Amino acid sequence: MNPLSVRVGALAAALTLVVAGCGSGDDGDAASAGQTLRYVAVGAPATAINDPHGGIGNQSDLTRFALLYDVLTKPRPDGTTEPRLATSFEPDESLTTWTVKLRSGVTFTDGKPVRAADVLFSLRRIQQKAAENFGRLQMFDFAESRTVDDQTLELVVTKPYAEVPRALESITFVVPEGTTAFDKPVVGSGPYTMAGGTAQHAILERNDRWWGTRPPTRRIEIRAVLDPQARAQAVISGQADVASSVNPATVRQVANDRRVKVVHRPAVTMYPFVMRLDRKPFDDPRVREAIKLATDRQELLDKVFLGYGKVGNDLLTPADPSSPTGLPQRARDLTRAKVLLEQAGHGDGLSLTLATTTSYPGMDTAATLFARQLARVGITVKVTNEPPDTYWTKVFAKRDFYTGFFGGIPFSDVARVSLLGDAPTNETAWKRPAWDAAFHKAMGVKDDAERRRAFGDLQRELRDEGGYVVWGVGDGLDLASTRVNGLPDGPGFGSVFIERVRLGG
Repeated sequence: MNPLSVRVGALAAALTLVVAGCGSGDDGDAASAGQTLRYVAVGAPATAINDPHGGIGNQSDLTRFALLYDVLTKPRPDGTTEPRLATSFEPDESLTTWTVKLRSGVTFTDGKPVRAADVLFSLRRIQQKAAENFGRLQMFDFAESRTVDDQTLELVVTKPYAEVPRALESITFVVPEGTTAFDKPVVGSGPYTMAGGTAQHAILERNDRWWGTRPPTRRIEIRAVLDPQARAQAVISGQADVASSVNPATVRQVANDRRVKVVHRPAVTMYPFVMRLDRKPFDDPRVREAIKLATDRQELLDKVFLGYGKVGNDLLTPADPSSPTGLPQRARDLTRAKVLLEQAGHGDGLSLTLATTTSYPGMDTAATLFARQLARVGITVKVTNEPPDTYWTKVFAKRDFYTGFFGGIPFSDVARVSLLGDAPTNETAWKRPAWDAAFHKAMGVKDDAERRRAFGDLQRELRDEGGYVVWGVGDGLDLASTRVNGLPDGPGFGSVFIERVRLGG
């Protein structure tokens, strides 16, 4: 079966789910009056959560948290950092102690003020849940950090760190100090407040006391739907206003449909093939290089992303300002790949198992095509399609060979989460003390240009010797009703901040 064909059974089930929850009763009345934005996001309903500090596997959860809670900073579309609850960051000379000023006059929705103590409590809790959130704040020493007054924090890092504002982007959801129960939504200070529904289908009302510019839309509904075809069909049928991360094939199908439009987030979606360096046969660099050389990147881009994106060059963060430039594009070379396999002792062939899933549009297609391409050099690949609701807990960072995902986060984040020797999800077992030392040395460099050059050198080494096959970078594709305006079009976490989205002109 063509992997891109519609999965009729799953689609029918998911559509039933959407129909049951959208545009009915009071919610439907509000929607028809143009006051409710109905947003269908990537998410497995069974794994929806209310804790903003642990592992957030669903985009639907992350989008809801970005509306309910304030964060210290967030990324702008151009990659720079936008202050939110924090208004300034001042480092000491050693880049190990940062003084952070908070916005004054901010209150939680219960009327209590947001204080530095609430922020520090939230940051400490995020760090305590490192095993769930990929250790995103592990560079901080929160035992040594302190509050100076109600609007001032002093944050201490374990090593010189020049990008503290960027490290705090998007994930620093602030809740009241002492909060312990997260079985239901807790009070926040964000632009919206929870008005009803569940974690799977949340109904949020505008927080008219929020410190920022008043959001234009009174109510936002966020529904978690796993199947990309079902998300798209919800918009096409008029049951939803926005569907995030739809299939490129759907974008082509609706090209002449004047009721909908497509929002492109350029080059933000990546499905790298992940090889573990500490397990055979990927512990042999000749095997890794052979697989990279056997990959037909253009075919993958054309058939998986239907051309909506760019050919990859085995760089994990090509849009990051530190990504090295001037590197030759890696080209397919079957002859050289066969020679390398022969030298590695696999001249008579090699059998592998590649795991994939359908969490994001085209992941399964990519794996199937890749397997066919590797057959040209004598590698037989069995593709296993794993359930999407358990893929990120049972396959990701565990299997020897699988289809991964990156969504446009900065190089420094990728390094902390997946590349440093002590990274919590070092999925390729990339463990090089010298590489780690060079990363930490670069992070202590104040000059942006000098630091980026050093980061570029690290990415070049990873490209040539690491365990990622980065064959392409696809555009993020969101489908929306033509009456929707203001959808974010930047990479990474910036796409979940939707408080400026409006209905109508």
